Amino acid sequence: MFENLSSKIEKALHTLRGKGSITDINVAETVKEVRKALLDADVSYPIAKEFTDKVKAEALGRNVITSIEPGQLMVKIVHEKLTELMGSEAVDINIKGQPAIVLIAGLQGSGKTTFSAKLANMLKTKRGKSVMLVAGDVYRPAAISQLQTLGEQVQVPVYTELGNNNPVEIAKNAIREAKLNGINVVIVDTAGRLAVDEQMMDEIAALKRELQPQETLFVVDSMTGQDAVNTAKAFNDRIDFDGVVLTKLDGDTRGGAALTIRYTVQKPIKFVGVGEKMDALDVFHPDRMANRILGMGDVVSLVERAEAQYDEEEARKISKKLLRNEYNFDDFLSQLAQIKKMGSMKDLIGMIPGMGKLTQNVEIGDDAFKPIEAMIGSMTPYERQNPSCLNGSRKQRIAAGSGRSIQELNRFLKQFEDTRKMMKMVSKNGGKLPMRRHR
Repeated sequence: MFENLSSKIEKALHTLRGKGSITDINVAETVKEVRKALLDADVSYPIAKEFTDKVKAEALGRNVITSIEPGQLMVKIVHEKLTELMGSEAVDINIKGQPAIVLIAGLQGSGKTTFSAKLANMLKTKRGKSVMLVAGDVYRPAAISQLQTLGEQVQVPVYTELGNNNPVEIAKNAIREAKLNGINVVIVDTAGRLAVDEQMMDEIAALKRELQPQETLFVVDSMTGQDAVNTAKAFNDRIDFDGVVLTKLDGDTRGGAALTIRYTVQKPIKFVGVGEKMDALDVFHPDRMANRILGMGDVVSLVERAEAQYDEEEARKISKKLLRNEYNFDDFLSQLAQIKKMGSMKDLIGMIPGMGKLTQNVEIGDDAFKPIEAMIGSMTPYERQNPSCLNGSRKQRIAAGSGRSIQELNRFLKQFEDTRKMMKMVSKNGGKLPMRRHR
C-alpha cells in the first residue's frame, strides 16, 4: 500500500535530515521533492502544489531552519498536513433508524457487492446489529447470485425479487420485510455501469429520493487513481453522498485517490477494503494512513486486528502449557490460524514501524506459512503433541512427507524451540520480555 509514495516522501525528508545545516533553500528543495512524489502518486497538480505550499509556509512559520532537529520537525509537519488533507479524523457510519438504510452506489467493477457483504459482516460481528442485504442490481443476474453467495458466507439474509426490474420497488419491499422481522440495518446494493451515464444517475437518484437512506456510500476502486476522484465528484454532484469507500487498497495503488478524494468532494472516506476476505474491511483513520505513508507503521490498527482474533480463554490455556513446558505443534498451528485471519502478511508487516521499508521489494505471499503447515501436517498426532520425541528417523519421514529438506525441517524445529523458550519467559514475567543484564 502506497509503497512508491512512501519511499519517495521518506527519501525527500531524509535528504533534509542528512544536511549539516538547514536553510530556506534546503526546505524549498525538500518540499519540491515531496510535490514530485505526490504527482507520481497520481495526485492532481493543483492539490499537490497547495499541499506543499502549506507545508513550506508551516515549516518557515515554525522556524524549522533554526530548530535543533529540523528533519524531525519537517516529518511532523508533513504528517499533520497529510492527515488534514485526508480528513483529520475518522467519521462513523450513521446507522440510526429502525431499520437504518444504507444505500451503496458506484461504477461497475468497483467492488460494491463485495463491500456490501463486508459491511454487513462488520455491523453484525462488531456492532451486534441484525442486517439484511438487498439485491438491487436488476440488470446483472450474476450480481444477485454473487450477493446471495456472499450473504451465505457472512450468514446474513439477502432479499431478492427475481423477475422484478424495478429497484425502487424491490428496496421498498425489502425494507417492509425488515421492519416486520426487526432487522436493524438494510444495505441496498445497486447496479453499476461501465461509465457515468444519465440512466444510471437517474436510477440512483430515484433510489435515494424514495428510500431516504440514513447513509449513502460511494464505492470506488482506488486502483483507478485520479479517475476515481473525477467519478466521485460526478456522483456527489448528483446524489450528495455521505461518505466514500476505497476498495482494493491492498493492491498496486499509487494512492492518489485516497489522498485527494476527501479534498475534492469534501466528503469523508469512511471505509477501506484491504483484502478479499469478508473481514478485510477497515474504518479509515487519516492519521493512521499518514503514519503508513511516512513509513511509521500503524501499530494501533495492528493491535485492533489482533484483538478481534484474540481468544482470552485460549490464551490462558496456552500460558499454562508454556509454564508446564507442554506447548506443542497443535498449539502453534492454532495460533498460526489466528494470525492468518488478521489479513495479508504484507499488509500486517507494513503496520510495524520500519518494516514496510525493509520488505518493500520482497514478495510476501499469504502462502508463506504453507511449508510450516506441510511439515506439521506430516507429523503423527503423537509427534505434534510431543515435540521432544522427534529423533532422526522421525525427522526423515516428516521431511519426505512434506516435500521439504531435512535442513528446512531442522531450521523450523530450532525456530519453534526458540519461540517456545521466549514465550515461556514472557509468560513468567507477566507478559513482559525479561531485561538483559549488562556485564
